[in-house]
Amino acid sequence: MSKKQENIEKELKVKSSTENLSLIRNFTKATAELCGFDSEAVGKIVLAVDEACTNIIKHAYQYSPNGDIILKFKLANSKFAISITDKGQHFNPNIIPEPDLKEFHKQRKVGGLGMYLMKKLMDEVVYHSLT
Repeated sequence: MSKKQENIEKELKVKSSTENLSLIRNFTKATAELCGFDSEAVGKIVLAVDEACTNIIKHAYQYSPNGDIILKFKLANSKFAISITDKGQHFNPNIIPEPDLKEFHKQRKVGGLGMYLMKKLMDEVVYHSLT
């Protein structure tokens, strides 16, 4: 992080529609910039949040536009945390195997790398199920 900001908290609540992904990306970008991240880090944060929210829309809510997605961003004590909450169907992220990227590329697959990307782009990814 370049600029030093302390104690920033931002929240966004949207419906689970793919039409809201651009709003989510713009909000994430603006918040990460406000927290002082450089453009490379901002890009990684935006991509990880976009992947998480896309997975929520696609898998947790099965494209139903009626669910809620709540994003909370918090910077405190030089630690930046993002919390994304939904009430859709839960799953066990530990059952998602690490992809064989060479095989993935050979088969020209589209999609399916969301969890992998999030884990590679962020320092830590934690998944909690409340059910």
